[in-house]
Amino acid sequence: MQKTKSTFTQSIQTKTSRRRFFQLLYTFLFGFLIFTTACSQQPAVRPPLSDPALDKELGSMLDFNVPLMGVAELKERQSKVVLLDAREPEEYERSHIEGARCIGYKKFKLKKLKDIPKDATVVLYCSVGYRSEKIGQKLQKAGFTDVYNLYGSIFEWANQGYPLVDKSGESTQTLHTYSRTWSKWVKRKEIQKVW
Repeated sequence: MQKTKSTFTQSIQTKTSRRRFFQLLYTFLFGFLIFTTACSQQPAVRPPLSDPALDKELGSMLDFNVPLMGVAELKERQSKVVLLDAREPEEYERSHIEGARCIGYKKFKLKKLKDIPKDATVVLYCSVGYRSEKIGQKLQKAGFTDVYNLYGSIFEWANQGYPLVDKSGESTQTLHTYSRTWSKWVKRKEIQKVW
């Protein structure tokens, strides 16, 4: 009888130990899940924009799941990055950032980028950053590892006085603003807005 009682006691102790182990394991995993979710949802560090109202507008419009690059940083690194314009060809032809390649948005095809190494530093822009963010997400899913969305995009580039070129590569002060509504975000008086 003594032997049966001790085996029974050992069995209960083993079950209790297992239960405690699994309770601790579940608590740890749940805590880890909460921690990683909270960390992944931290707001992106936004480079400063020349217009706080545009920053507020972009804060409600973008998902911030593609890292941001400011226009000053792009200007410094311009020759060392692959610069992609996610606007439509008619917008690009009016003016674009020198060295940019037009990839479009509506008819974007990933196969157009097969010549770009997956580890290249790729910076995308559009008018304000919405379309370029969406293309950036596609590049990330396709395995590109160093993708950035230009914060404020070509509007911020122009607002800060950086140069634009037309389809011939000549300097221009004309900027396609997508629409009359969006043209309000181009603040520099020297820029001729078209849509």
